[in-house]
Amino acid sequence: MLRKIYFKEMKDSFRDKRTLLLTVLLPIVMMTGLVLFYESMLSDGDGEVFTLAVNESFGVQEEALFVGVDNIEIVKAADPEAVVGDGDAQAALIMESGFMEKVENGEAAGVTLVGNSFSQNSSILMGQVTAALGNYEKVVIADRLEAQGTPQELVQPFTIEQKELTEETAGINMIAMLVPMILALAIGIGATPSSSDLFAGEKEKKTMEALLMTPVNRLTLLFAKWLTISTIGALTGMITLIVVAMEITFLTENMKNAISFGENVYLVVGFALLVSIVYAMFIATLLMITSIMAKTVKESQSYGTPILMVAVFPIMIISGIGINELTVQHFAIPIMNIFTILKELSFGIINYEHLAIMIGSNLLCIIVAFVIARIMFLKDKWVMN
Repeated sequence: MLRKIYFKEMKDSFRDKRTLLLTVLLPIVMMTGLVLFYESMLSDGDGEVFTLAVNESFGVQEEALFVGVDNIEIVKAADPEAVVGDGDAQAALIMESGFMEKVENGEAAGVTLVGNSFSQNSSILMGQVTAALGNYEKVVIADRLEAQGTPQELVQPFTIEQKELTEETAGINMIAMLVPMILALAIGIGATPSSSDLFAGEKEKKTMEALLMTPVNRLTLLFAKWLTISTIGALTGMITLIVVAMEITFLTENMKNAISFGENVYLVVGFALLVSIVYAMFIATLLMITSIMAKTVKESQSYGTPILMVAVFPIMIISGIGINELTVQHFAIPIMNIFTILKELSFGIINYEHLAIMIGSNLLCIIVAFVIARIMFLKDKWVMN
């Protein structure tokens, strides 16, 4: 009987165009947009040409500072800052009159760099200009020290080398933030229509009474509906992971280079699918309770929206924590542990203890929430009104 009810509910759900739209099409569109957005954030400007506005006194000596920087196009203007304000240049470099002569004579000289740090292109260009000027500054200092017979080591007694714990950290961190966030949103959005229709929808259409009059145990009926919601959510999660993997492989360069699972690639993918299934079961239980509480589909969706919003908040906490700083509590707290496990998997780390803690805590919460839903479903005041 359970199998028959389950297949019936699945067929009814996929007859609904909204379910198909939110389960298949929306994740693909959402994934594509976010993947391309994060790929652009990882871009360091290779292959792009940036326009740098300079004052009209900018001469050959000044241009020599940017020899070797092929992606900067220099444009002279009477008011370089106005050129940037009009959007015709990404940044402006304003040098004092006789800048090079002042530097050569050891006089004070000033440079003003104008740009918008909130613009990615402007930020990249300002970084390149700052680096070029910094290199010139080092050359000038070295020449002055040499002229005075002073060793350069006296001014620069040591050098600093910064080394990341993992290579391509920026790319992996971006993926570790991107995938869990999209997965949580996609599963929640995909499961919402079916959860609303299977309980609140039945009450709104006045078909719940006829359904309860059939010789089917209420627990069986409840379990079949929950299984339907979980399946649709899990399918959405799987489609999401597949789409993200394909888009990172074929549509990105920086993000693809950041991924290196080595021999663990199949285990990482398998556990990522398992995590999406567990999360789908968890979110399905919560959405089922909100649908039982509601009298209409619209009311059910209103109750379910805060759940979907809360599910995204942990990414704000996890994104600022290093992979080696995660503790047991991060893997024990429901919803948050979904993000922490996926973050570990993004780095190619498979920790079976953390996986067991995550699955155990979520299953415990699912059981508690399911018991609450069963108690509510057995009372006519929740299923009849």
